[in-house]
Amino acid sequence: MLVFILPGTYSYGCRSVLLFILLPGTYFPLFCTESTFAALVSTCYRLPISRRNMSSPPNSVLKGQTALPTDKVQQIGLLDAVNDKYGGVVVDMKEPMDSHIYVPLLRASISQWRQQGKKGVWIKLPIQQANLVEPTVKEGFRYHHAESNYLMLVYWIPDNPDTLPANASHIVGIGAFVMNNKREVLVVKEKHGYFEGKDAWKFPTGVVNQGEDICAAAIREVKEETGIDTEFMEILAFSQTHQQFLGKSDLFFVCMLQPLSFDITKQDSEIKAAQWIPIDEYVNQTYNREHKPFEYVAKICLTKSQSNYGGFSAVHTLTSSGKQPYLYFNGQDFKP
Repeated sequence: MLVFILPGTYSYGCRSVLLFILLPGTYFPLFCTESTFAALVSTCYRLPISRRNMSSPPNSVLKGQTALPTDKVQQIGLLDAVNDKYGGVVVDMKEPMDSHIYVPLLRASISQWRQQGKKGVWIKLPIQQANLVEPTVKEGFRYHHAESNYLMLVYWIPDNPDTLPANASHIVGIGAFVMNNKREVLVVKEKHGYFEGKDAWKFPTGVVNQGEDICAAAIREVKEETGIDTEFMEILAFSQTHQQFLGKSDLFFVCMLQPLSFDITKQDSEIKAAQWIPIDEYVNQTYNREHKPFEYVAKICLTKSQSNYGGFSAVHTLTSSGKQPYLYFNGQDFKP
């Protein structure tokens, strides 16, 4: 690749420059801004320079130019990457890049990572760089997962079987068992979703957000749907169901909470009705009797209200990295 630059001397003070770029079989001019040109210069600075058929001696420097250090001249341009804990690398593409520059860098990078014995390659493309998705896929990458602002693609270098972990397999949900001192439970009827049109009362439920603790999610969902403030007590039971929303598996935790307020303010956008009803009325609903999983949950909650059923309490712990996850265990039979 040859690059001709006008004006003749690059200056960080010029607002724009004109590049004449020659690739094999191509020739095109390109106007670019100062910041874009700086990125191009930085990229080209890292690419190898061939001296074949050049009349000047290898170490000669044209007048008015600065010599590149030998190690920079010989260094192959690579994508910036960090090592992961499993013998692979992660590339976080934060800056915009043209695909004509990106693809050679990607190929050179994979070649070097292969020589280094690397395994998995993870490339994170922000939504602003959607132009690089197709070129990345054409180099053998596949989709791994996506969030609202990026797409993650992966590539397995070795010849042995691919052991990269799959995308997140589960959605985590909660159901909140809230009972007052009158042995009344807090229940709702939903406007939408699975229970739409079903004449059945259910516990407040919801999905645990990314980075949210189960106990915090239970408190939040009760507050959002009914306006009731609560305190987390225990996890009474949990279930695992496969092939749920978007084909994911579902982990559902039945949480017991103690009410701190009692006046209901229902969430109009999602909740059709919300009220306190006697626990026996909730347990004996026709819907619960006809659906075993719901019957089990109802009877577990009834048992908890009548006896010393041992659930799982939440205790803060501390990891070596400074994180503070919750550990849930039977606090009756084990005292930390």
